[in-house]
Amino acid sequence: MNQSVAPPLYARAIVSLSEAILALEKRAVAGLMCVLLALIILNVVTRYSGHPLYWVDESAVYAMVWLAFLGGSALTRLRLDFAVTLLTDYLPPAAARWMRAASTLLVLLFALALAAFCWMWMDPVGIIRAGFDAKAFAAESFNFLYTERSQTLNWPIWAISLVIPLFAVTMTVHCAANLVEDLGLSPQRERRELSSAEGVN
Repeated sequence: MNQSVAPPLYARAIVSLSEAILALEKRAVAGLMCVLLALIILNVVTRYSGHPLYWVDESAVYAMVWLAFLGGSALTRLRLDFAVTLLTDYLPPAAARWMRAASTLLVLLFALALAAFCWMWMDPVGIIRAGFDAKAFAAESFNFLYTERSQTLNWPIWAISLVIPLFAVTMTVHCAANLVEDLGLSPQRERRELSSAEGVN
């Protein structure tokens, strides 16, 4: 894209939204990493002292799950997700650019499909129609998401599972921003060298 031509308004809006989400994700990932480390240390200390805390293991698992989904979304925007470049490395620059755009489009379609499946799975319209009565909703739809609770923490499973639709939405925004850049509608963001973790922060 010609740098002297301003990107379209919608392209700037998508990229700006993606960058704002990315900034929040970086902070959330850093916080979850601290929480996970603290839980692991607490687990080791309490077990060696002979007074293990039964809820630490489950807390660490859920922290890791949230960390993986939020981190995966951020890596999509940073273009650090897995990619097989065996073909594109040997293509002319123009063809490689279109192949990259096609790949980004496929990931975007996957994110949209995941968001649609999450909508059907969580069925917000159905639970609202049931007056937020989880048992009545489960009896009518055979969807027991809102009646299940975690084993040791007794947390509602639907709250823990919110990371999945959140991941679908943020990944959709990031893929849309990447696609806008791949199509030349907006200049690609220049980032620091990401050969180490320092460049991601």
